[in-house]
Amino acid sequence: RIGSATSWSSTVINDRLQELVKLFKERTEKVKEKLTDPDVTSDDETPVASPSKQAPAEAAPPPPGREPEAAEAVEDEHYCEMLCCTFKSRPWLESVRNYQFPSSIDPLTNLMYVLWLFFVVLAWNWNCWLIPVRWAFPYQTPGNIHYWLLMDYLCDLIYLLDIVVFQSRLQFVRGGDIISDKKAMKENYLKSQRFKMDVLCLLPLDVFYFKVGVNPLLRFPRCLKYMAFFEFNNRLEAILSKAYIYRVIRTTAYLLYSLHVNSCLYYWASAYEGLGSTTWVYDGEGNSYIRCYYWAVKTLITIGGLPDPKTLFEIVFQLLNYFTGVFAFSVMIGQMRDVVGAATAGQTYYRSCMDSTIKYMNFYKIPRAVQNRVKTWYEYTWHSQGMLDESELLVQLPDKMRLDIAIDVNYSIVSKVALFQGCDRQMIFDMLKRLRSVVYLPSDYVCKKGEIGREMYIIQAGQVQVLGGADGKTVLVTLKAGSVFGEISLLAAGGGNRRTANVVAHGFANLFILDKKDLNEILVHYPESQKLLRRKAKKMLKNNNKPKDDKGGPGDSVIIPPRPSTPKLFQAALAAAGKAGGKGRLAHLRWKLKELKAVQV
Repeated sequence: RIGSATSWSSTVINDRLQELVKLFKERTEKVKEKLTDPDVTSDDETPVASPSKQAPAEAAPPPPGREPEAAEAVEDEHYCEMLCCTFKSRPWLESVRNYQFPSSIDPLTNLMYVLWLFFVVLAWNWNCWLIPVRWAFPYQTPGNIHYWLLMDYLCDLIYLLDIVVFQSRLQFVRGGDIISDKKAMKENYLKSQRFKMDVLCLLPLDVFYFKVGVNPLLRFPRCLKYMAFFEFNNRLEAILSKAYIYRVIRTTAYLLYSLHVNSCLYYWASAYEGLGSTTWVYDGEGNSYIRCYYWAVKTLITIGGLPDPKTLFEIVFQLLNYFTGVFAFSVMIGQMRDVVGAATAGQTYYRSCMDSTIKYMNFYKIPRAVQNRVKTWYEYTWHSQGMLDESELLVQLPDKMRLDIAIDVNYSIVSKVALFQGCDRQMIFDMLKRLRSVVYLPSDYVCKKGEIGREMYIIQAGQVQVLGGADGKTVLVTLKAGSVFGEISLLAAGGGNRRTANVVAHGFANLFILDKKDLNEILVHYPESQKLLRRKAKKMLKNNNKPKDDKGGPGDSVIIPPRPSTPKLFQAALAAAGKAGGKGRLAHLRWKLKELKAVQV
């Protein structure tokens, strides 16, 4: 019994030790991986429980009975059948019930707020466009008055919700801090000019309906909610990739609205004078709105061909129309010119740069072949990047935003360079901001054999070919997007190492370049990374510059490598075996060595 107990204890201890050894091996591998690649996040796992331990009795699964059936019943409540399929879905009523409205809204980045502004602007446009129509034209009748009132009060409800729910929850900046406190946000809104205009546009002038009837002019204060319209324009232009298209549409809408108001005024003047009373007024035939809108277009755009006014009222009205038309039309044309000019500013800058370069080359009589390559570079760079120099755009941004953009564009490539693995991550971030983009044309030399290397190249787009061989034109390897070359030149001692091969662009190639000078300026602040890079560079240079054998060149093929010298003690043993004339293992080995030496000679 004592022996069996001892053996059982030793078995348990042995198993536990093996388990600990296994855990230590796994941890060692993770530490090695972390040291070689600092980007690997630590994922320490919870230690596995010992196999000798058992789970407590309380953790036992419940007996199969009522509880699984209840769970299954709950699951069945979230299934809905459609045709021949069954889909799992949450009831929409429960989702709406569980939704919590945010306590504060960021007006600059919240897309839900932009969507709400869209509905507010729709209600504002309803009032701005249809109040003049209902006032001038006989489109509002006792038969359809309830439809007009329904839409009016729906727009009023949107205005009220904007004041109570949204505007009082907008975050604001005070002293450089973003304020999201409920009480502070509400007080800021109540003290703002926006609140005064929102209250003014909801004046309850509708109570006068009981005295003067349903007059649409009593709803004119609803048009004072113009601040929501301009805010919506700013927010929408900030999220659109081609905002100039929306600006063109908005400017066109301004012109159409001016014509719309003028047509309503013309019909009112015609009704005041009497429909068909003179040749100048509207005669009452055809579609009244279309005919009056046509007259407004001819008046405001000063096309001419209109009947002459007869009465003093008609003359004054026509003069005011001409003055207003000239002013409004000139403003619209100027605004449209600014919108189109802003949309094509980049193209104009590109054309001016190319024209100046061509003028310079013609003045100095540059060969035509060189001029064609310069033109090709301009066209490809503009069409591929949308700009001639990316640094001109990024220089306007602060360092933090430039770093964020550089990380998104280049970090995935630079982090894979073997030379920079294990370095300080902040050092790599500083290095990313020093990268500059260069476009190479087909057959352009990126670097030539024998020149001093002072740059590292990262291929962003396109391909490059490494040329070598006796004629220097043999393609040794083709590097594609994401490849890196020339990284050893950044840390080579003695003024830099010379390039060992020619690198030529195969087609159009967009490369990122890091200068040795920029890297040295960065490494001053990271001495540990500098030591690591020095060690790696020496090791890589040692592997690349191993001395070759004098007896053979790169083209010689050695079938049998040279035999190392035989130890003296072993030679004495072989000589004794030869003198004895034995037939043992030493004699057999001596015969094999003689045969090998003859073959080698």
